[in-house]
Amino acid sequence: MGVKKNFVLDTNVILHDYKCIYNFEENDIYIPIVVLEELDKFKKGNDQINFNAREFAREIDVIADNDLFAKGAELGPARGRLFVVTGEDYPPEIAKSFAEKIPDHRILACAFNLKNKSKEKTILVTKDINLRMKAKSLGILTEDYISDKVTNMDVFEKDFSTYDSVSPEVIDRLYSSAEGIEIDEFDFKSDIEPNECFVLKSNRSSVMCRYNAIEGKVKRVEKERIFGIEARNAEQAFAINLLMDDDIKLVALTGRSGTGKTLLALAAALQKHEQYKQVLLSRPIVALGNKDLGFLPGDATEKVTPYMQPLFDNLNVIKHNLSYQGKEVRIMEEMQKNNQLVIEALAYIRGRSLSETFFIVDEAQNLTPHEVKTIITRAGEGTKVVFTGDIQQIDSPYLDHQSNGLVYMIDRMKGQDIFAHVNLIKGERSYLSELASNLL
Repeated sequence: MGVKKNFVLDTNVILHDYKCIYNFEENDIYIPIVVLEELDKFKKGNDQINFNAREFAREIDVIADNDLFAKGAELGPARGRLFVVTGEDYPPEIAKSFAEKIPDHRILACAFNLKNKSKEKTILVTKDINLRMKAKSLGILTEDYISDKVTNMDVFEKDFSTYDSVSPEVIDRLYSSAEGIEIDEFDFKSDIEPNECFVLKSNRSSVMCRYNAIEGKVKRVEKERIFGIEARNAEQAFAINLLMDDDIKLVALTGRSGTGKTLLALAAALQKHEQYKQVLLSRPIVALGNKDLGFLPGDATEKVTPYMQPLFDNLNVIKHNLSYQGKEVRIMEEMQKNNQLVIEALAYIRGRSLSETFFIVDEAQNLTPHEVKTIITRAGEGTKVVFTGDIQQIDSPYLDHQSNGLVYMIDRMKGQDIFAHVNLIKGERSYLSELASNLL
């Protein structure tokens, strides 16, 4: 057990994880009363932060007693106590730099006062970078909330592994047999994750492969054409192979803009339409200027349509590749007409049970770990869930490339037989798009 510390929590930490108060081990937690006032403003609504605000209110109600304000409420074995701080002074040191008593500055005042009167080290925990800078200017120790941060980011910086000096006979066997080769025959088997894709090279040939974890075999990966979309590189071929495998129930596709993540997922869903009752495409809404959807004009459909437009764009790309004619286009039109192909905002998914659904979640880097968990737990029998996202393009103000739900899910699910991840590196949208992505 280390030296006991005091942690002062900002509102955004609770909105990120309503169970955060249980993640500070034996240390004491202090919540300024202004934080509860701020949470009260978030209780109404259907987004995850609204759910978290309500759940935290219920959580604190269960543990609250008279000691919550005086002696602190116990949080359980091997945990500290929870205090709600009221009636705090606004010290001159704070007023000198931050005269306006806005919520952020009142939280600073709480941390500053606690630091000066407590023997234990006091740390302000906030996901707001600017507030952390303000705290440091006052000599207040500060941290980001890191309980769900991913530390090993190597998997998001590379494409696929290549193994050289493989026997030409082994590669010939992979080309001649659809059954594949037992993983035990390869020296590098300990380096391979379940469902990982890679390239084997000999002095005369090479082959794209995948370790099929369920069968325990290394199998060849072919470039497939699905619903008018053909793989343009090895990464896309790997992605299509995983998307088309019925045994893999959860797929993550990461990569920068223009690598084809969403397009490939949608094409695979359409190719597999006969196996699913519905193809559902969705993405989180990160409201402009932190304003709720109610701020926008129109009914519910009109409000979310601008946010969903990129998904409609991908449908149009597929239609264009099919030359707007033929059986596939008629299938798409019938599916949309019969609500078998649906595009809607993630806010409307809560509480639903999705059975026999091919569920694509776009822009998943803007989700919190708890939101991703909520989505995956909606999956019923016969459902496949695909998350796509670019971890370098995060619009949510309190998430970063290490703490967003997409990287958290990939980190926690790796090694599972029914999960697969492909990181797409090469842009295929256009030469201009690729040039801009590399140079700008």
